[in-house]
This record gives sequence, C-alpha cells and structure tokens, in this order.
Amino acid sequence: MTLPDLSRPELLRYARHLALPDVGMEGQRRLKAARVLCVGAGGLGSPVALYLAAAGVGTLGLVDFDVVDATNLQRQILHGTKDVGRPKLDSAADRLADVNPHVEVVRHDAHLDSTNALDILRPYDVVVDGTDNFPTRYLVNDACVMLGKPNVFGSVFRWEGQASVFATPGGPCYRCLFREPPPPGLVPNCAEGGVLGVLPGIIGSLQALETLKLILGVGDTLAGRLVIFDALEMSWREVALRRNPECPVCGDHPTQAGLIDYEVFCGVKPAPGAEPAAENGVPEIDAAEVARRLDGSAPPFLLDVREPWEWAVGSLESRGARLIPLGELERRTEEVPRDRPVVVYCRVGERSRTAARTLLDAGWSEVYNLSGGIQAWARDVDPDVPVA
Repeated sequence: MTLPDLSRPELLRYARHLALPDVGMEGQRRLKAARVLCVGAGGLGSPVALYLAAAGVGTLGLVDFDVVDATNLQRQILHGTKDVGRPKLDSAADRLADVNPHVEVVRHDAHLDSTNALDILRPYDVVVDGTDNFPTRYLVNDACVMLGKPNVFGSVFRWEGQASVFATPGGPCYRCLFREPPPPGLVPNCAEGGVLGVLPGIIGSLQALETLKLILGVGDTLAGRLVIFDALEMSWREVALRRNPECPVCGDHPTQAGLIDYEVFCGVKPAPGAEPAAENGVPEIDAAEVARRLDGSAPPFLLDVREPWEWAVGSLESRGARLIPLGELERRTEEVPRDRPVVVYCRVGERSRTAARTLLDAGWSEVYNLSGGIQAWARDVDPDVPVA
C-alpha cells in the first residue's frame, strides 16, 4: 500500500509523533492512511474520536442516530451545552473539525443492525465499540469476526470499566468471553445505574491507545487480555482470554454463518410470531392507552419503580403516580391497591416488567407494564416531562 504524504502543516502538527522512534514519518503516514469506525458518539466515543482525530487518523467514521441531551454532558465531552437538541453526528463533526481539519469525518446516521452492519463496517480497518447495550455489542463483535476487523472493546458502569481487543487473527472474540447475554434487566445500563463522568474518559482513552497501536503495528495490544479498572480502589486487574474453539462465531467450526436479530438474541424483544407480552407473561400497555384510561371514569393506579433521583428529575406525580423503587417493592406491596388496575413504569420498561411480574405472582389480578416507560410517555403523550 502506498502511504500518503504529509503536508507541511501536518508535519508541524504531528511533530511530537515524528520524534517518537516507534511512530516517526512512516508511522504518521500510516495513521493518515488509516480508516477507523467508532460505533457511538457518546461517553466512550467522545475520547476515542477526539484522540484519534488529534493523532491524525485520516478517516474517522462515526455511527450514531441520537441527539444531544442535557444528561449526556456530564461525560460526553464531544458535545457542549450549545449542542443540546442537535444530532450527535453534527455536534461531533464540528468539534472534530476544530480539533484537526486534516481528518475526514464520515457520518453514518443510522441505527446499526443486522441489515446494515456489514456494509457500514466493511470499508474500515479498525472498529471501536463505544456502545452501551448488549445487542449492539454482540452485533459489532459478530460483524467484526465475519469481516476480519479488529474490535476495540470498552465498557463502563458506575465506578468500573473494562477494555480489550477482540477479533484479531487467532485471538478471542467477545462471544468467547460472554457466550450468552445476561437476562434482560439484570444488568442496568448507565442511565439506570449511573456512571462517574470521568470513567468513560479513562476507558475511551485506552481504546484510542489500542487503536493507534493496531494501526502502527507496535507494542503488545490487549488481544487475549481483558483489563478491569476499579476507580474507587484505583486498581487494575488483568484476565487472560483465549479463543474458544467451540465459539459459534469464531470457533473451529462456526455454527452462525451470518448476522442475526440481536434484540431477540438478547431478549429485548420477542421472537417473530411470539405474543408481545410473552416475556414474563406480563401484559404490555402503550402510553397513549394509559393516558386515555387515566382520563376515564376508572383510572388505573400508576406505580413508578425508578430510583428517587429519577423521580426528582421528572415524574407522573401530577397524574397520580406513586414512587416505590423496585428494590423496595416486595416489602411495600401493601401500598399498591388491589381493587383497581395497576400500571407499572420505569425509564424504558425493563425494571417495571420485573415489578409487574412480582405483583402478579403476589396475587394482583390486573397489572400492566408501560411499554417504553416514561420515555415513551414523554415522546407520545407529554413532551414537557423531563426524563433522566
């Protein structure tokens, strides 16, 4: 491959790289020739994109379909207060152009799924996983394995972060570490469980570092290793990983030939043909129908099972909702009436499904889960309700 030349302004910009024996002129030209895709322009994607752009990676792809929300700003440093309400890709592109105008930013305004992942990932040399949900992690992993692209993985939760490099030749993939996803709702996401704002900066910087090493071909990467960072203890642990020869994706005899429906695989939605309320046997109800019933002659009891801080940000208290956090529900069930229908809600509908199942098992006869949670209510009924 013929490497691109560096312009005089680039030579000046990258002078500290050029002085590094393991980078130098040829290494910087390799960076300029490289194409890296960052899946997600949020907490992890922010430091990844900023440092890769600053380092001179020639083509930087970003996949995101979300808009900037005020709750993002505590950790998603690509975006600022003036960007609230803007598409993240627009905000990110403006910021990265300011960081380094010599970098081409390619925007992929799409929800990454099994229908488009291979086409989006194919043109890139390295893929950085900056996602925060299991369906997309498995999707990115499987697509990287099938395309032969390194997958630079990172995850954060509360005070702990993890990083590794998957899908390198002969190395393990994400499925070798986690063959099956956890049950839906068992592992809270950052919105529900929280995350220290600086933590994605630490883990995302590691991901950027591993990406640069892969491009330059220097040092020992995290392929075959998982590092775990505990910010409270300020400790690092390392777990050795090996490729699983029985892995359904990267094993000696793969049993999965193509991409699948990862939301079904992770239990986020029912399989085609299954009843919408099949999971846990809990009836679902949408926000518009709840609003209609609340205005009727026999309104249901609204039960909010989020945490007190989420309730403080925004709630349906004006519509009669009562807060009983999920962790307290089993000892406070006497506060839930039995003589009227009960509609349970949380942020997106996962914790509330568990709570509704608890009430049904305890003898309540008519309990519904608000599909999509208070986010759906804010989207479909009352956009003035703030949601953290």
